[in-house]
Amino acid sequence: MKTESKKTKSATSSQALQPNHKYAGMWITIDGYIRHELLPNGRYNEARGRKESAYQGRYTIVGDHIEYVDDTGFTADGDFIDGVLYHAGMVLYRAENKS
Repeated sequence: MKTESKKTKSATSSQALQPNHKYAGMWITIDGYIRHELLPNGRYNEARGRKESAYQGRYTIVGDHIEYVDDTGFTADGDFIDGVLYHAGMVLYRAENKS
């Protein structure tokens, strides 16, 4: 039974590991104060103001819905609608690629 659970976890993780996932990347509020970096490995880093790693944890995406679990166990969620991330009363936009 442990093997089955591990396989299920592995399948979910491999979905989050896709580097070309359409939502992976940096998301920021219009004023740039809040920044969510959705890493292709299913982890995220949230920066607030000058604090580069205010919150860190993992995320999963199903369709256009995102679930966050930070490393302390706090949970939150959000939805991507028309290329915009609505999360916990915040509105985040994809950061422009500066390269």
